[in-house]
Amino acid sequence: MIFVFVAHKFNFFGVILTTKIKNHSKMKVIGLMSGTSTDGVDIAYCDFELKNQQWNFKIIEATTKKYDSEWVKKLKNAVNLPGTELMALDAEYGTFLGQLVKDFTEDGGFQPNLIASHGHTVFHNPAKYSFQIGSGAHIAAKMLLPVVSNFRQTDTAKGGQGAPLVSLGDKLLFHEYDACLNLGGFANISFDWKKERIGFDICPVNVVLNYVASKLFLPFDPNGENAAKGKMIPELYRELNHLEYYQMHPPKSLGMEWVNKFVIPLIEKYSYHEIPDILHTLTEHIAMQIAKVLNHYSLYTVLTTGGGVYNSYLITRINAHLDHKKIPQGKVLAIPEPDIIDFKEALIFAFLGMLRYQRKINILSSYTGAESDSVGGTVWFP
Repeated sequence: MIFVFVAHKFNFFGVILTTKIKNHSKMKVIGLMSGTSTDGVDIAYCDFELKNQQWNFKIIEATTKKYDSEWVKKLKNAVNLPGTELMALDAEYGTFLGQLVKDFTEDGGFQPNLIASHGHTVFHNPAKYSFQIGSGAHIAAKMLLPVVSNFRQTDTAKGGQGAPLVSLGDKLLFHEYDACLNLGGFANISFDWKKERIGFDICPVNVVLNYVASKLFLPFDPNGENAAKGKMIPELYRELNHLEYYQMHPPKSLGMEWVNKFVIPLIEKYSYHEIPDILHTLTEHIAMQIAKVLNHYSLYTVLTTGGGVYNSYLITRINAHLDHKKIPQGKVLAIPEPDIIDFKEALIFAFLGMLRYQRKINILSSYTGAESDSVGGTVWFP
């Protein structure tokens, strides 16, 4: 499927972005994304073409390479490593990503012009820094192609939170929707509001649901089946909803540091309850927080992607919390084809990497709170 958006001029919050590349400009880019839930690496081979002042794009091929237990352990433990060991892991993980991409391109006979890698987030402190591992230099050395990585650092250097980054891609690639909602490790959303594009993290999703599901020796709760069997824990529900983050206004973003400091202790505080009851309460909390945003901004058609889409109980509970006096019933959560559900973030980072490679603005300060817009990312040449 080919998607189209007009690209000649966009006015975001008083900033004019003008495309200055020739007609028939064409790039094939591989986007890499590793989420906080440590499921695996999403690889998307994408075709972008600017022709007659319109961008066309399609996902030619995409796959998820699951992490083995050793890599899951390494990535989850990265936050605890001393500096020298973290640097070594950065290089090792970059080499690992490079080999994944090399195998992917050789098996498919693909010839990308560029690789764009988000990396795997180890630290994200919205007030100060955001750090991802997966050395772009090592990917470039393995692939003998230019690589864009380190997307967030320029924004944080300008006082921004380094997130959300996908909002610009949402705006340009999926403009036909009122909003774009991603249900991954965290729920994040972007939409137009008062002639501006805003985006922010809503709440944790799979990072907490999978954490609790692991107590049942499951990687995740399939279709939310265990949550559906559980009962509400009112005290846990109340404490979750009263966390300070939910009273803050955007721009705002979340990281594992916040989850480990505020959410995991609450889960453990109530660990004497049955696991399905904890899953039920968390799901209700997540659904309520997401619906609260959709209700407040009266968002009608919402492109919904990410692994949480496959949690049918969660989707049901989000719909149950919607205010149908404001929002027409059954016309809110738009579920696209599987390639977009699973690989939208990898697609968008491929797009942001292409913009960076062409020295175009790819991060807007209105999303992140930075002092100015950025051409974000480091370009590594082999």
